[in-house]
Amino acid sequence: MKLEQIDVIIPTDDGQMPAFLCRPLSESPEPAIILLMEAFGLTSHIKDVARRIAAWGYVVLAPDLYYRELPLNTFSYDEVEQAMAMMYRLDLLATENDIRAALAYLKSCSNVKEDRIGMTGFCLGGGLTFMSACKFSNEIKAAAPFYGMVFDEWIEAVKNITIPVYLFFGGADPFIARKRIEQIESRFRELDKEYFLKVYDDADHGFFCDERSSYNFEAAVDAEQELTNFFEQYLRL
Repeated sequence: MKLEQIDVIIPTDDGQMPAFLCRPLSESPEPAIILLMEAFGLTSHIKDVARRIAAWGYVVLAPDLYYRELPLNTFSYDEVEQAMAMMYRLDLLATENDIRAALAYLKSCSNVKEDRIGMTGFCLGGGLTFMSACKFSNEIKAAAPFYGMVFDEWIEAVKNITIPVYLFFGGADPFIARKRIEQIESRFRELDKEYFLKVYDDADHGFFCDERSSYNFEAAVDAEQELTNFFEQYLRL
């Protein structure tokens, strides 16, 4: 599938937020997906994931959530301390507003089915995808967070989720304990929410990224197929 790949600017309350937009060269409107970046920023890997998802037939928007700290706001995968420091400087309320702005931008695009928008993200973006499911269930149709750290208040806010959610975790992830995964699943089950959850027993944090030493080929391939099927079911049918 031929794709258009462009850099766009999204107006926010705090200024101009760059984003990477990738979409099929089609005259008909398509479902869309917001792709939220890792702690390392809007990296070449995240842009590659955007291209792969767009090739499934979606308009994909990957916003640069570190735009307030341009120009030095993207890190290599061996710059863990710098990336973590940047991540911890994020203002969650401001970031929530940035995600809201990204949603508004997509809905303004003539080639987007505004009632068929999903969200996914990895690491930092996985946590923010979880948060978005709690905050924006009235604006998105499905959410698929990958190995995101989830705060207690977000677990409490699961009560606000009204969309299907697919959660992906690595069983060998040092940042997300099995007990935490069990707490999350227990909350979804207790509230009778529509969810799917998959733990790859031997996979570490970042298992989906083929540029990281923690990349797990088998888990990544399976998770990508699961993600494809999930969005096909809830954004197309």
